[in-house]
Amino acid sequence: MLKPSAGVALEGLPYIIISAFTTLIFAIIGCWPVAIIGLGLTFFIGHFFRDPERVGPEDAEAVSSPADGKVIKVMREADPVSGEMRQVICIFMNVFNVHVNRMPVSGKVELVRYIPGKFFNASFDKASKDNERNVVVVTGKGNQRFTMVQIAGLIARRIVCWAEPADKFKRGERFGLIKFGSRVDLYIPDGYEPVVGVGKKVIAGETTLAQKRKA
Repeated sequence: MLKPSAGVALEGLPYIIISAFTTLIFAIIGCWPVAIIGLGLTFFIGHFFRDPERVGPEDAEAVSSPADGKVIKVMREADPVSGEMRQVICIFMNVFNVHVNRMPVSGKVELVRYIPGKFFNASFDKASKDNERNVVVVTGKGNQRFTMVQIAGLIARRIVCWAEPADKFKRGERFGLIKFGSRVDLYIPDGYEPVVGVGKKVIAGETTLAQKRKA
C-alpha cells in the first residue's frame, strides 16, 4: 500500500521530468516555438497529477466521494461482484480534475480485481462493462460492503491501484489513480442513501455522497 504523498502524485513525476527535459533541450538549441509549447505541456501535466490534501465530512458515518468530478448517474444497478441490485453513484473525471482516488469509508480491502478492456468515453454507460477497469471491494463498519470500480476512459491507458487485499484504510486515504481521463463507480449498501444528484460536482475525500439511512 502506497503511503500518502503531498503536492504531486509520484506516478506523474516521469511524465513531468521528460516533458521538462525536452522543453529545456529545445530552449537551449533556440527552438523557442516548440520550447513554449513544451513549457505549456509541462504545466498541464503537473496540474493533472496534482495531489492536494483534503478534509473529510464531519459525519463519521458519511460516505465521501472516491473521486473528483461530476456525478453522471445515480440509480440501482447490479453490483459487478455480487450481482445484487444496489444504488450506484457514477463520477466522471475530465482531464482538468484531480485524478487521485480516495477511500469513501474506513474499512478493510476484501478484493482487488483488474479487468482488461476497451477505451470508450468513460461517460458512456457501456464503459462500466466494456472498458479497462479495476474493482475494489471494501468492508466497512458493521460488515457493510462497498464496491468501487475504477474505469479507464477514452484517453486513459493505465489504472493505478495501491490497495491490496487485507489492507486497512481510513476514509479519505488515497488508494489509486487513473491517468488522463476516467470514471469511478461506487456501489453502496442498502443501509445508505445517496444525497447527491446527477450534475453535482464532487471532491474526493470531502464531498458526502451518501448517508446512513435512519431507522
